[in-house]
Amino acid sequence: MKIHHMNCGTMCPICKRLINGSGGFFERANMVCHCLLVESEQGLILVDTGVGTGDVLEPNRRLGAGFVAMLAPQLKMEETAIEQVKGLGFNASDVKHIVPTHLDLDHAGGLSDFPEAKVHVFEPEHRHAIKPSLRDSLRFRKAQFEHGPKWVIHSKPAETWFGFQAIRPIAGIELLMVPLIGHTRGHVGVAVKQGKDRGNKWLLHCGDAYFHRSEVALKHEDPMPAGVAFFEKLVQTLPAERVATQARLRELVKSSGDEVELFCAHDPVEYARYS
Repeated sequence: MKIHHMNCGTMCPICKRLINGSGGFFERANMVCHCLLVESEQGLILVDTGVGTGDVLEPNRRLGAGFVAMLAPQLKMEETAIEQVKGLGFNASDVKHIVPTHLDLDHAGGLSDFPEAKVHVFEPEHRHAIKPSLRDSLRFRKAQFEHGPKWVIHSKPAETWFGFQAIRPIAGIELLMVPLIGHTRGHVGVAVKQGKDRGNKWLLHCGDAYFHRSEVALKHEDPMPAGVAFFEKLVQTLPAERVATQARLRELVKSSGDEVELFCAHDPVEYARYS
């Protein structure tokens, strides 16, 4: 399988020093929405969709005025997944499957650009997102689902992967949903097996299971900026589970770092490794 790394939504909140760890307090920061496009024998597979064309055209309705004001997404049409898919020479209809890490608005905005694709989600996430509480309606946006996604609900892990429970959403494809609970109730990582040219090494897209590379690093990394640490705790759903998930990810790096590479959704330094 060939894997393309895409940034499907640059966000520029105020106070770069608190978000990126350097720069001015009134300078705009840089965050990404790291998505994958996987070329497989069963068509194209998207892992997360970032900001979609509908979000660019109607940001306040689809993303929410609060999100737009706080995160200041650039809202560039050329950053949407569908435009990047087309730029690689494909059509929207070539995307047969979408596997979101979770359904927060900055991960699910592009679903409506691929209405024929099957959307694979862990059952607790689907339940949480489709019938959110008043508070969670700020993160799960009904406007992003009004096209009627072709949901494929997965309720029970049936495999194991490096000691984690796992779900194989697409038969015959080396791609697994790995529950990484805490940020949301049904959050998953998505593991994809790379080809021989990459040493058959696994990639694990951790979504928002962590927000900064230092949280899973074994060697010294730049310390986690205070603004990112605050935001991570602000948006967590299950605090104890999130902490436990990160501990398991660090153990995975320690025990199997030669077989698995980890990255999260919003760290621009991690994204630069692949882009």
